[in-house]
Amino acid sequence: MSRILVTGGLGGSGRWIVDRLAEEGHEVLCVDQRYAESERENVDVRVADLTDRGDVFDLVGAFDPDAVVHWAAIPDPLDHPGGEVFENNVVSTYNVLEAAGRADARVVWASSESALGFPFAAETPAPDYLPVDEDHPLRPEDPYGVSKEAGEALARTTVRRHDVPVVSIRPSWIQYPGEYVCLGNEPPEEGVGNFWSYIDVRDIAAIVVAALDADIEGHEAVFAVADENYADRETTELFAEQFGSVPEPCDLSGDDSSISNAKAADLLGWEPAHSWRDAADEDVDEPTV
Repeated sequence: MSRILVTGGLGGSGRWIVDRLAEEGHEVLCVDQRYAESERENVDVRVADLTDRGDVFDLVGAFDPDAVVHWAAIPDPLDHPGGEVFENNVVSTYNVLEAAGRADARVVWASSESALGFPFAAETPAPDYLPVDEDHPLRPEDPYGVSKEAGEALARTTVRRHDVPVVSIRPSWIQYPGEYVCLGNEPPEEGVGNFWSYIDVRDIAAIVVAALDADIEGHEAVFAVADENYADRETTELFAEQFGSVPEPCDLSGDDSSISNAKAADLLGWEPAHSWRDAADEDVDEPTV
């Protein structure tokens, strides 16, 4: 059993992460902006402003975690002023990663596919090649994507300064069993920003666990995406229709995801277990925090 601090643990996907870690018997400190009484003996909830360095250092220092899962953030630049999104995400990530490094705790944190620069671009460009992998250049132009690119720079800094492993998870569009909102859109137009990729929230919890368990050194960034697109069409057909051509080189067939999850499989031993074809109509109990 490990002591794991999870930020954003009462959020949409954070709750699933806390639930999975608690179910596996870990002692979890769930940190969020609001309070909720935990239903589990091995989960404690604390309220903190992660942009307040004192709050963060106090919590991390007192809990003395073996690992920190940093999942808190303002998740997009559309519902908040851009400057607020950038400042909140970067400052909170610095505070949490620096505190984790000082505590000699390994880190898994939520970067994003948005670091690539496609989802919130004013005019979405085509990727340089397909499938997109972790070597693809990052070219964000929006405050959310830039905050995640900056966060990955902070992750590398944490490794250099404190010699702790840090994994930056880059989730695609997170979907919830029985509530797959991506299917309510009109592909292909509405899916251009992330090239029709998605990930089930249960697979997010699973990749966080895999990253915590992996024997790695330094910093690694990995995409968390399902194996297939959610448009139920050939991926190359979607690109040809929306961009006029298919990026080359291209190593895709059928409805293969435009973003590769191969590195996560090789490095973490993780593969997605859920597909929209089954999960969209699943009746799954809400996670318990």
